[in-house]
This record gives sequence, structure tokens and C-alpha cells, in this order.
Amino acid sequence: MPSPTQFNITNFEDLHIPTPDGESLHAFLTKPANLRSNGITVLMFHGNAGNIGYRLPIARILSDEIGCNVLMLQYRGYGLSTGTPNEKGINIDSQTGLDWIRQRPDLKQTKIVLYGQSLGGAVSIALALKNQGTGDIKGLMLENTFTSIRKMIPSAFPPARYLAPLCHQNWPSDEMIPKLKGLPVLFLSGRKDEIVP
Repeated sequence: MPSPTQFNITNFEDLHIPTPDGESLHAFLTKPANLRSNGITVLMFHGNAGNIGYRLPIARILSDEIGCNVLMLQYRGYGLSTGTPNEKGINIDSQTGLDWIRQRPDLKQTKIVLYGQSLGGAVSIALALKNQGTGDIKGLMLENTFTSIRKMIPSAFPPARYLAPLCHQNWPSDEMIPKLKGLPVLFLSGRKDEIVP
């Protein structure tokens, strides 16, 4: 797995954050190297493919060029995190990351922005909805996320289109996002995404 030093990130911590159900989540916390922090902490959730190491170039830009703190959380069963991934567990993982920011003395007063790529977008939407009204989540950035796993199957895996109703991992973002009130959302989408239509 790529490390922060490979991307010239000098101000970082390599973390293992415990979950309430006994797993250990690997994470990187990056902070601005030469800029003063802008008072924003980005909680970043990666897609299904890869791990947090592959998202380090984005974290470097957010930290060193924009001045954000970035907590890159790796779900259970991915990379160096323990456990087996599933929708229920990943929702626990995302809440664990958010609670960790809220409890850390140097981050708890910052504004929190959730940033999710693909699967991470669904994770971000679910987390934002669960914590709606707390006041510390100030924005949501969604990069090439999907409406729901079931709705994505026919285009991503055409031979399995008839099995889509049997999928037990749902991530119904299309049902959740209309329930978010007063939260700015930035949608990023690429027309050449080979998986998410």
C-alpha cells in the first residue's frame, strides 16, 4: 500500500482506530505542512477498489494546497484494517471516524466535510443523514457515487441484472439524499467511469 512519504506528505499520522464492535481501522491523518489550517477537517471515504494509499494525492492537495486536515479512513476488511466488510460494519466504521474527529482535541472544533468516492459516496450520504442536526458536518463531496448497488448492477454487471433484487448490500443513496436538509453537496462525475453509470 502506498504511504504518505511516497507523495511528499510530511505532516501525517499513521493511525489504528478501534471500533465499538472490536475492529481496528487503519487511517492516515494529514495536516497542512506549510499552511495554517483553514479550520476544516475532511473525512475521506474511498471506493470499493483500492485503499487509502491510492487516495493520498488527493489528501496532499487538500492539506498542502488548501489547508485542510484530512482523515482518510480505511473500512474493515480493507488494507490494514481488521474484519470483514459489509454495509452494517462499514456504517459503524464511518461513525467511528466521525466520532474520533469529534473527540480529538486539535480537530473537534473544526468544520467537518465528508468526501466519498464511489462506495465512499454512499457511506458519506448515510453518515450525513444519521448525524443530521449535529451542526458539525458542513458539507458533502460526492465523486462518481451511485444511486444504489441494486440499481447499478444492471449496467455494471449486465449478466447479473436478474439477480439484482437478491443483493443484500443496498446502499440506497437515492432514497437518503432527498432527506438531507440544508447541507451543501458537491457532485463530481466523470463520463468515462467504467463502473458507475
